[in-house]
Amino acid sequence: QVQLVESGGGLVQAGGSLRLSCAASGRTFTSYAMGWFRQAPGKEREFIAYISLSGLITYYADSVKGRFSISRDNAKKTVDLQMNSLKAEDTAVYYCAASSGGTYSYVDAYRAWGQGTQVTVSS
Repeated sequence: QVQLVESGGGLVQAGGSLRLSCAASGRTFTSYAMGWFRQAPGKEREFIAYISLSGLITYYADSVKGRFSISRDNAKKTVDLQMNSLKAEDTAVYYCAASSGGTYSYVDAYRAWGQGTQVTVSS
């Protein structure tokens, strides 16, 4: 089993940037594809970005495509989310998650989750 801890959240003005990081513990990190999700108050958790085991394949939600970038470092057991051109509607708690298979944009495809990190974008 893999344990995940997110960091890097905070308060930023609209148009600014933040970089989230997710640190994994356990020896099986390279067995998991990884994803980032977010959840705003009163809304369901939504898919943001996915990266394959090797890091060669990535997918993004339409709402963040061209602004966010996901990357992973298997040697360091980390997954990062670079967020640029932030908007007020990006305000949410952001979660990283580990997937062992399934549809990459579905919450049910992920078996381990971090505790989340708050991102607040002021307009």
